[in-house]
Amino acid sequence: MSSASRRPRERRHHAPRRVREEREVPSVTTPIAAESSSSEGTAFEDLPPRRTIRQAVAASAMGNATEWYDYGAYAVVATYIAAHFFPSGSEGLFWTYAFLAISFIARPFGGFVWGPLGDRLGRKHVLALTIILMSAATFLIGVLPTYEQVGILAPILLAVLRLVQGFSTGGEYGGAATFMAEYAPDKRRGLYGSFLEFGTLGGFALGTVVVLVLQLIIGEDAMAAWGWRVPFFVAAPLGLIGLYLRSRLDETPVFQDLEKAGESEESATGGLRDLVTEYWRPILVMAGLVIPLNIANYTLLTYMPGYLETKIHLTPNESLMVILIGEIAMMAMLPFCGSLSDRIGRKRMWWFSMIGLFVMALPMYMLMGQSFGLAILGFAVLGLLYIPQLSTISATFPAMFPAHVRFAGFAVTYNVFTSVFGGTAAPLNEAVVESTGFLEFPAVYVMIGCVFGMVALLFLKETAGASLHGTEIPESEPEDYGIDAMLAEDKALDEAGR
Repeated sequence: MSSASRRPRERRHHAPRRVREEREVPSVTTPIAAESSSSEGTAFEDLPPRRTIRQAVAASAMGNATEWYDYGAYAVVATYIAAHFFPSGSEGLFWTYAFLAISFIARPFGGFVWGPLGDRLGRKHVLALTIILMSAATFLIGVLPTYEQVGILAPILLAVLRLVQGFSTGGEYGGAATFMAEYAPDKRRGLYGSFLEFGTLGGFALGTVVVLVLQLIIGEDAMAAWGWRVPFFVAAPLGLIGLYLRSRLDETPVFQDLEKAGESEESATGGLRDLVTEYWRPILVMAGLVIPLNIANYTLLTYMPGYLETKIHLTPNESLMVILIGEIAMMAMLPFCGSLSDRIGRKRMWWFSMIGLFVMALPMYMLMGQSFGLAILGFAVLGLLYIPQLSTISATFPAMFPAHVRFAGFAVTYNVFTSVFGGTAAPLNEAVVESTGFLEFPAVYVMIGCVFGMVALLFLKETAGASLHGTEIPESEPEDYGIDAMLAEDKALDEAGR
């Protein structure tokens, strides 16, 4: 029997007590040194030093960059992979995207395994394992034999590595977001959490830069012959750097509190059972938000390079320049949008993003088909409208679950629905566009996703500024977030010399 089943009364009272005490803090001038160090907790007592927070942000972002570097590199060399692994004419690119989707088949299994383990053993240990698996699988794609060399064995080996990558990603993303959210100050969780997605776009952009530089230096012929392998080798040093950064950090303060209170899950299977039976409502709400998030993400960032090249007939270099310029613009906006969510709340950010994408997706796709310059503009507009969602993932989703099932709740829900709607986005868009000639279908698909998201938003609880400690689902009050709450937390940290 799990700890949740055995200790229902403890769990029903632990978190609300902390919340009441936080709201009783009379002013920002209360010296943090004078606050109690008891297990009851106070407003800013358990914040780690700023330096430790920055290290946690860097460690999480680096792992995320390694993960998404793989997807970015695979997407921008998709036409080369098609030629070497699926030499079947016009269908080669479809099968290349389909094999990208194979990794998503394994992601839910990874979520079901890594998520409960992260709630049982701790976030840090799981993240060390996932980053090793991810970087190794990506590196090995670069040494695979081609179809011409070993026949059908070549795509089989590619499929195996995509499955390993997907299985590890099933724990990596949810774990990294949980890790970062539990280290970040409550009033700045949006700002610090946005840097996880800085790693996401940084990984995508790095993959694009590496391929673009290679194409300019060695040319198309050498790129097609052997240069396409080089981007995958970069995953090895990225993974080692991420592993080093993570190994230097302790467990999150939230998980340490759970262990001290004896409220961490006693078994992975018990934690999974508790998640499904007690927290099915936030699972459904999160699922509704994951649908538009991933349709937009994989339509814009994974499918777009091949789409611009094969459907709009930009040159390979022009296609990569469109993506790179858009990704850089998106990265520049991430911290701003993350910080803004700390002031006005997460829900307003998501409403703005989904309404904006619903209205602008079709016009911007029509614009992209006109010229290279307008393709840059159209992609940049859609990317910037997507950023309010992307920048607040690690501030919004982990806060939808209490601490003892947080890793599992995020990992399971996110990866199940990402596998269905994210992994299929590129091959579905390619199949429909290729068979119908309707070049604007990706825009329509994004719009459909936004409808699901707007329904889910009606049921989302605002959690900006709320504490993530305890075993109750976090929920904030208006005074928990905004510029005054952020300044109060900053002052407490300064007074403590942290």
